Amino acid sequence: MREEVKGLTVIFTGNGKGKTSAALGAVMRALGHGWKCKVIQFIKANRETGEILLLKKLAPELGIEQFGMGFTWLKDHSPEEHREAAQAGFNAALADIRSGKYGLMVLDEILYALGKGLVSLADVQEAIRQKPSHMHLILTGRGAPQELIEMADMVTSMEPVKHPMEKGIPAQRGLDF
Repeated sequence: MREEVKGLTVIFTGNGKGKTSAALGAVMRALGHGWKCKVIQFIKANRETGEILLLKKLAPELGIEQFGMGFTWLKDHSPEEHREAAQAGFNAALADIRSGKYGLMVLDEILYALGKGLVSLADVQEAIRQKPSHMHLILTGRGAPQELIEMADMVTSMEPVKHPMEKGIPAQRGLDF
C-alpha cells in the first residue's frame, strides 16, 4: 500500500511550556524519515537552545533561521524594529512555503508575533492557504486566534499545572533551553 501524504496544519498554543519543544520533536521525527525541514523562529534572537544545537549537529542540512529581536517586553528594541524583524521572517517563511521544497516547516512563536501585532492575521491565513498539499506546517505560540484554530487540522493547547517559576526558580539549562 502506498503511503499518501496529506500535509497538515498544526498549532501548538496555550500558556504552558513545551510548544517549541513539541514542534522540534516533530522536526526530529521528519528528519528521521529523510524529509527536508525548515524552522523559522520569530521571537528568539541569537539564542541557541539545546535542541537547536543538537539539531544543527545531527542534521546540518536543516534550515533554521531566527528573525526575532527577543521578547517585546524586554524593551531592548523599538516596536518598529520588532515589526520589521517579524515581517522579514514572515516574508522568508512565505517564500519557503511557496517553494514547496520542504516536507515540514515550523513557524515558531508566530502566534506570539501575531498577538503583539508584529504580523497580521490575514498574512498568516494566506501562508496557511498557500501551503502545498504535501507540506506539514506547524505554528507555535500563545493565544492562537479562533480564525487560525478553525483553519488548522490539529490544535494542542499546552496548559500550566505547576511550574518552578512559581517558587522563583529560573529556567534551567538542559531542561528548559
